[in-house]
Amino acid sequence: MAFEAYDDYEQSERVQQWLRQNGLSIVVGIAIGLVGIFGWQQWNKHKAEHQADAANLYQQIQVAVAAGKSDNADALTEQLLKDYTDSTYAVFAVSDRAERQVQAKQLDKAIESLGWAESHAADANLKALSQMRIARVQLAQGKAADAIAALDRMQAKTYEGVSQELRGDALVKLGRPDDARKAYEAAKAALGENAPQSVQMKIDDLAVAGKQGA
Repeated sequence: MAFEAYDDYEQSERVQQWLRQNGLSIVVGIAIGLVGIFGWQQWNKHKAEHQADAANLYQQIQVAVAAGKSDNADALTEQLLKDYTDSTYAVFAVSDRAERQVQAKQLDKAIESLGWAESHAADANLKALSQMRIARVQLAQGKAADAIAALDRMQAKTYEGVSQELRGDALVKLGRPDDARKAYEAAKAALGENAPQSVQMKIDDLAVAGKQGA
């Protein structure tokens, strides 16, 4: 029992000595850990509030557009781009503005808006959608080579079928029917049963043009 009591006493002394030597470090470590947890929680709260504010502003833009108040919608869009640049809602808003600009035949401004969307989209699919829309507008401007360059920047394959059809349209404009046919066939393969009849019609038109030119 004496030895057991001595061992217990010695062990207790060693523990107390270790605490005296390391107690401050433990307290500091715990404090830092608590500060880190609190800071992380505050950051997440701030991030959630930031996104909620951006969503609310985007909703205001949609209401303004629905009411036919395009000037108000544009002003709110500028505010969203300025104050919530890192938000996906900013990309949505500027893409919507580009659509309005296309409808107003302001194609150069639409390209600028879509360029902003492309450079700020964090999601690969959203970036690809912006690039495809840029190509569509550039094709409408008669800039087929620029349209192909925009399509070449697309990394996500989500819109493979539609982008290949656009590529075919651009290649036709550039006088490259063989490459255009390959693009249309790739579009048809990617879209499968959902391929619109227009894709096959474009392939058929190229075949007819080829026979006439032979």
